[in-house]
Amino acid sequence: MCKVLKVSKSGYYNWLKQGLSKRWLDNQKIIALIKTIFEDSFESYGAPRIQVELEQTYEEYISRPRVARIMRANLLYARRTRKFKTTTDSNHRYPVAPNILNQNFKTSRINQVWVSDITYIQTDQGWMYLTVIIDLFNEK
Repeated sequence: MCKVLKVSKSGYYNWLKQGLSKRWLDNQKIIALIKTIFEDSFESYGAPRIQVELEQTYEEYISRPRVARIMRANLLYARRTRKFKTTTDSNHRYPVAPNILNQNFKTSRINQVWVSDITYIQTDQGWMYLTVIIDLFNEK
């Protein structure tokens, strides 16, 4: 094994006898604190907020890049909530079609009333449009 790893036998046995490093033990303590803060924040805190929380609550003074490195190594990524974005501009000057149905959705024969709607779907190819057109009489 020493030949494969290109280390001396005495170096390996010194490493084996030495035990765990102080930095490794510190990191284990910090990882536990970071996981606690991360879970308490419902997985929404990133490295900057966790670093502030470590300083204020636990009096652990650690740099933000170190917190980020530890979080990345432990697969802790903050979940982002995106702001709702409307896709329709209702403040326009275009003519608006009259509301002929007036919420009266009863029909007596086929092909009397057709309704439709359109939506946007994000795909691997980009945004695509989906439109549905339905005959109110038989809902097909």
